[in-house]
Amino acid sequence: MAEKLLELKEITKRFPGVLALDHVQLEIQRGEVLALCGENGAGKSTLMKVLLGAYQSDEGTMVFKGRPYKPKSPSDALNMGISMIHQEISLVHTMTVMENIWIGREDKFTKHGIIDTKEMEEATKRLLDEYEIDLNPYTTVSHLSIANMQLVEILRAVSYDSDVIIMDEPTSALTNKEVDKLYHMIRTLSEKGTAIIYISHKLDEVFEISDRITVLRDGKYIVTLQTNGTDEEQLVSYMVGRELSDIFHKEDVEPGEIALEVEGISREGYFENISFQVRKGEVLGFCGLMGSGRTEIMQAIYAIDKADSGMVKVNGKEVHIHTPKDAIRNRIGMVTEDRLRKGVIHHLPVKTNMTLAYLDSICKFGFIDFHREQSDFEKYAKALNIKYASGEQEIGVLSGGNQQKVIIGKWLLTNPEILILDEPTRGIDVGAKAEIYRLIHELAAQGKAIIIVSSELPELMGVSDRILVIHQGSITGELERQEFDEKSLMAYAFGISKNQKEKK
Repeated sequence: MAEKLLELKEITKRFPGVLALDHVQLEIQRGEVLALCGENGAGKSTLMKVLLGAYQSDEGTMVFKGRPYKPKSPSDALNMGISMIHQEISLVHTMTVMENIWIGREDKFTKHGIIDTKEMEEATKRLLDEYEIDLNPYTTVSHLSIANMQLVEILRAVSYDSDVIIMDEPTSALTNKEVDKLYHMIRTLSEKGTAIIYISHKLDEVFEISDRITVLRDGKYIVTLQTNGTDEEQLVSYMVGRELSDIFHKEDVEPGEIALEVEGISREGYFENISFQVRKGEVLGFCGLMGSGRTEIMQAIYAIDKADSGMVKVNGKEVHIHTPKDAIRNRIGMVTEDRLRKGVIHHLPVKTNMTLAYLDSICKFGFIDFHREQSDFEKYAKALNIKYASGEQEIGVLSGGNQQKVIIGKWLLTNPEILILDEPTRGIDVGAKAEIYRLIHELAAQGKAIIIVSSELPELMGVSDRILVIHQGSITGELERQEFDEKSLMAYAFGISKNQKEKK
């Protein structure tokens, strides 16, 4: 029988007005991969913060390696043998791969007060070789892709030789090839006896990599399942407390006039000669591999980045968008891919994050109508089913899914005619995804023109009326809803034309 490594019993955590954890339990065995599942707001992050010592529980006990476990801080937990890979990257961009991995532990390589960089390099190379990751230890992190930054983040956690490693949405920025590398790392760690707590909203990953699954819902422990013998439908029903047989519920909407027209926009090194239209009431999907240029196209339209050439028309008239503020004036909203850096302002409250973009419209003689601001915030928070204790909370306290809904609410308050959604459901649970899909269809039914960029093909095919495929900065395919097919989309995404594909 496998050795029980960690056990949490009756863990309870209260915040003002919120019972975040209600007598939750969890146990993990040495060498096991335990998936921790639940909707955003289910209590997963709070439970992990208790485990790491970032929060102190109000009730309950923890036992680690047979002894009572009461960490006072994350560094305390780290020293005892529990580390965590966070969803949001926290590397120092001006430092090298090697320096980021060993940050805070330079004394391991220090002799007579001088760091032996050769020894640090060799330790880094051993780590990179063991997990088959092809990176130069001396590369500055700012020169890495987001995916490689994520791999460095993972390596840093692994380098502590922890008994338990918590992985929070570790594949959110990884390509399929890099996901395979991560799985290899997890299996290697498991064989060494390291226990992994794996948090993911991607159910295919949960079934691929885990041995058992623990489900939380509304701050309560629901069930622990053997992965082998459980199916997705059963797991989803435990997570959301209801059947979710059809998450997309796509309804047909008759497209109206052209709302947005893009003609020949280019940005050297990123994309070239991009032209497309999206109509009122239409949901236009953008598909492509990571690095294909899909996000860069959206950022150029919105003037986050500057296009070298091309034209944008709104309702048939050419518009000159030099800044995001110009885009807002032309009734275009954009939910960015990077929620952490471009979506929210972490030190500001939930309410301010939602109302910031539309304050101009409720100002009279330089004064904000605070009563209307509060009323509109409450209206959209309710409509979007955002879980929060107070509008004055810092937004960083909310779960990822609730932060995402605040961002969507921000743009809805500006009453956009055109809404660009770049990876709108990344890192959020199936229940929150269903709510966002429902919202997309409601907005389309109101005559809004919607553009959605997504890495998830089932999502794109579920919500879109038409899909454009991007490969190396060019549009390689366009499919109407009745033509949607994963193989065709992937063939275009890899730059294989339909005729070439059929010949093979």
